[in-house]
Amino acid sequence: MAIRDYAQYDGVGLAELVAKKKVKAIELLDEAIARAEALNPKLNAIIYKDYDRAREAAKAKLPKGVFTGVPFLLKDILAMAQGVPTRQASRFMPPVPWPHDSTLVRRFKQAGLVPFGKTNVPEFGLVPTTESKLYGAAHNPWNLAHSTGGSSGGSGAAVAAGIVPLAHANDGGGSIRIPASCCGLVGLKPTRGRSSNGPEFGEVIDGLGVDLVVSRSVRDTAAALDAISGYEPGDPYSATPAPDSYLAAMKRKPKKLRISFSTKKLDGGALHADCAAAVKRAAKLCADLGHEVEETAPTLDQAMLIPMFMALWGANLAAGIDTVAMLTGQTPSPDLFEGLTWGLYEEGKKVSATQYLMAKQGMNAASREMARFHETYDFWISATLGEPPVKLGTFDMDERDPQKSFAPIIDYVPFTAMQNVTGQPAINLPLHWNKQGLPVGVQFVGRFGDELGLLRLAGQLESAAPWKDQYAKIKV
Repeated sequence: MAIRDYAQYDGVGLAELVAKKKVKAIELLDEAIARAEALNPKLNAIIYKDYDRAREAAKAKLPKGVFTGVPFLLKDILAMAQGVPTRQASRFMPPVPWPHDSTLVRRFKQAGLVPFGKTNVPEFGLVPTTESKLYGAAHNPWNLAHSTGGSSGGSGAAVAAGIVPLAHANDGGGSIRIPASCCGLVGLKPTRGRSSNGPEFGEVIDGLGVDLVVSRSVRDTAAALDAISGYEPGDPYSATPAPDSYLAAMKRKPKKLRISFSTKKLDGGALHADCAAAVKRAAKLCADLGHEVEETAPTLDQAMLIPMFMALWGANLAAGIDTVAMLTGQTPSPDLFEGLTWGLYEEGKKVSATQYLMAKQGMNAASREMARFHETYDFWISATLGEPPVKLGTFDMDERDPQKSFAPIIDYVPFTAMQNVTGQPAINLPLHWNKQGLPVGVQFVGRFGDELGLLRLAGQLESAAPWKDQYAKIKV
């Protein structure tokens, strides 16, 4: 293989070349590292390099899997890897190498992936942009002045720029789908309980948080889901049964589907014209493929759900910071955190047991409502974001008042948190670019447990309106 063709392959494609001995794993890794060294000074996508150990792994006998020999990046949140620190972009988190691989990282490695670094994130993954004080801003490969999204923003930038074909991402309020939208990628948030958070954690943010990847192709996303899926003894949740292989099963054409779409926010507010156009284009494409499409929306009380969501986020943030303080002997203080983080930490410590339990019940009520909605509709289409990727510096990270700091963020991200609340799978697809050349993603939401249905529809859309050749070209 000519190395110059590297970015034209997805992860499954690169692994096939390794299996056929057309290229060696170490050659792919060296190419990825060369691209990282050339592009990262402009992107700031990678914040920790683990090149030497990755080269040792690539030269050794790798596990046989769907991604054997494929270079990979881990996000600097929750992907605990032996010998690598995980700081979550916080000055409060000491740079201590982790003693072992988490279940997630172990499963990625068992699939043959070769991690060689960690990617940029906002502090504790709280916001839909990646520009922390510890690491600095990640820059969008489509336009360096714009945000990559968050919190998996570094992963999104690295994949969009062709450094790796896929990278680890996780999602507690949209953090897979948001950077996928901003960077023109596929981003699936799996069903709650589809994979394990062991051995360190049972649930993440009361079940709001899940892991997978951002990628260039639907089949890479399906293959990654195969790689990490599965219950581990002690997990507090388990998802509905999965197929033997998402990658194999998704190849079947979907039946005629009944699909809903929305061109307004849940509160009735207007979307940016580019986002509304993206939704309408996706709905028309589904109709052209023979599906029944109707403009309507689920009944979700956003005014009730947002305070409940924020109560769970705040309480979990406070518990996490206080746990780190207990383990490290530090005392939390405002000078060690960004203003937005400190404000939410203080609010989180005020959440009462009653408020916490009411928030949990609110999540359950929303889940019941969405289950009723999906008795009629197989899928729901919405915009992923309320507007195209914002410019860096749009949000005030120094504002300590959560009401003021999060109001513009909620307006920018009007849909994605709802699927974290309900536990449903949802996928961003890169079906639209605006006149400024920026990606504008579209979100498809499925029934609880129906990642396969989403992947089949996504594969059909990928064939009908391919995005393979739409990738950011950065001048070194």
